[in-house]
Amino acid sequence: MVSASGAPSMVEVVTRLVGDYTSKTPEKLKLNRLLPGYIMFTGIFQFVYCCLVGTFPFNSFLSGFISTVASFILGVCLRIQTNPANVAVFKDISVERAFADFIFAHCVLHLVVLNFIG
Repeated sequence: MVSASGAPSMVEVVTRLVGDYTSKTPEKLKLNRLLPGYIMFTGIFQFVYCCLVGTFPFNSFLSGFISTVASFILGVCLRIQTNPANVAVFKDISVERAFADFIFAHCVLHLVVLNFIG
């Protein structure tokens, strides 16, 4: 359904977007999208819990929230590096290297978080 101005309707745009995503995006990349989504949900849950209950052990809340934000950023970086469309940008980094960097950065992140909790 095309509107009076000749532009496609919102339903057509969303339908085409979902169709292109499901047909052109590799399965590994789709799975890699779930991790940042889950981490974002966890960060929102922590923030809402903090607003409702309070911040008595403030270091615990702060380290948990910083951990979710940093994990989200690391997950997005992993997704960008493993995307086949970005091969030209990351030509010197293999998928295995990107995953190894992701795991190493997570280990360092969680050591810092555990140290900050005290």
